[in-house]
Amino acid sequence: MTQRFDFLVIGSGLAGLSFALKVAHKGTVCIIAKTKLAETNTSYAQGGIASVMYEPDNFEKHINDTMIAGDGLNDISVVQKVVKEAPARINDLLNWGVDFDKTNDGKFDLHREGGHSDHRILHVKDFTGSAIQNALIKKVKSHPNIKVLEHHFAVDIITQHHTGKIVHRWNTDTECYGAYVLNLKDRKMSTFLSKVTIMATGGIGSIYQNTTNPTTATGDGIAMVYRAKGIVQDMEFVQFHPTSLYNTKERPSFLITEALRGYGGELRNQKGARFMHRYDERGSLAPRDVVARAIDHELKSSGCDFVYLDVTHKDAGETKSSYPMIYEKCLGLGIDITKEYIPVVPAAHFVCGGIKVDQSGQSSIHRLYAVGECAHTGLHGANRLASNSLLEAVVYAHAAAEDAITKVSELEFKVGVPNWNDDGTSLPEENVLITQSSRELAQIMSNYVGIVRSNLRLKRAHERLEILYRETEDLYIRSIVSKDICELRNAINVGYLVIKMAGNRKESRGLHYTLDYPEKNEII
Repeated sequence: MTQRFDFLVIGSGLAGLSFALKVAHKGTVCIIAKTKLAETNTSYAQGGIASVMYEPDNFEKHINDTMIAGDGLNDISVVQKVVKEAPARINDLLNWGVDFDKTNDGKFDLHREGGHSDHRILHVKDFTGSAIQNALIKKVKSHPNIKVLEHHFAVDIITQHHTGKIVHRWNTDTECYGAYVLNLKDRKMSTFLSKVTIMATGGIGSIYQNTTNPTTATGDGIAMVYRAKGIVQDMEFVQFHPTSLYNTKERPSFLITEALRGYGGELRNQKGARFMHRYDERGSLAPRDVVARAIDHELKSSGCDFVYLDVTHKDAGETKSSYPMIYEKCLGLGIDITKEYIPVVPAAHFVCGGIKVDQSGQSSIHRLYAVGECAHTGLHGANRLASNSLLEAVVYAHAAAEDAITKVSELEFKVGVPNWNDDGTSLPEENVLITQSSRELAQIMSNYVGIVRSNLRLKRAHERLEILYRETEDLYIRSIVSKDICELRNAINVGYLVIKMAGNRKESRGLHYTLDYPEKNEII
């Protein structure tokens, strides 16, 4: 079956939904989500969205904070664009029904997080992402031009390759005509043709054992674009959130927001001693890469499994009212955070690299845009400043929408695209092989390509991954396509990109720290 839409949006987080709302007046829009519409990285975001709102804060301070966090690898023009557009995009969210917290005098209640020099984080308690997601879902579902398909999985984007033309990785004329999409309920594959396709598939956290991302974060969009010969960049910069709740029985890991340290939370080792001042003069308010490495060092030197985050010195009533979700979550595990320390451990959280795009969100493949975490805009450099991710998503969704609207009327649906061919394949009899390979991948990435790396660790990771790659490709070729085998295939592709790009960077910078090249290369 073939379906046609002016705009095909793959992914349903803030980036995808806001793009859909921006273009729906210009044509038909289809949003596909591989689970429920609300199961996205956006929904898991606790802290908030960064924007300069009041003096004495200003754009230059936010720009400077972003550049410092990114260790100088940021694209300064992109940083300026995102920071200066932030207030306008906040107004978009307000108009869509997001109700950010305010103080008694009617001003926005702004938090401060690690790496920020001022209070500029708009939030809704400690469930900001969920509040944003729900508001946008309501708007999307009420729009007559937007069709939402839950439990649909994009297997591959359609390019000239599928019409018989050979596409080389250095080819600059590659075009995207839509995607092959699997209905996960009836297991039928459809051809979705589009004039414009938007990749908004989120992150890669599930390739690691400990992650704050939902299990759906298997790097699907990045892998699809890589296989289509699109440009992917800076995948070595994987951000580990310093403070996820230590709970071996739960995956994904429950996030303990950065804002809790901005609120005054102090990191302590298992002896109860504060330790961050030994690593950075900013203490517990240092940027995430610094804090994550400090915790990693504390754990490895002590042999302990976790450290503590302490907010017991703060007012109990304020803690409960400001962070109700964290309070209730911990209380359910027998921890009263107003009286007891919170056990925390770093977890894979965000990838700063991804599908390379220009300032309009256009990828190296024509007619294909990428927005949100799967995109590499140049904003984050070597490390993302806290709460800049939701901001980046909504700014680039706006830019991509404006650009796509100017082009869509001139584009046509591609003719001659063949339907998906699964002749000679059968249902995989050994699903346990897929499950086991997914576990092996997470172990490989966590053990060898984590917070601290080395040439030896990366070499071992590559060798182990090569075996998994060959086994998985053989199984994929023989099997009727399924979500599980496709997710594994995508995760292995993305794991390879992280390993390859980490090996190519002969320095330590931002989120990439290697024992073999501990110094930063000042020549960029």
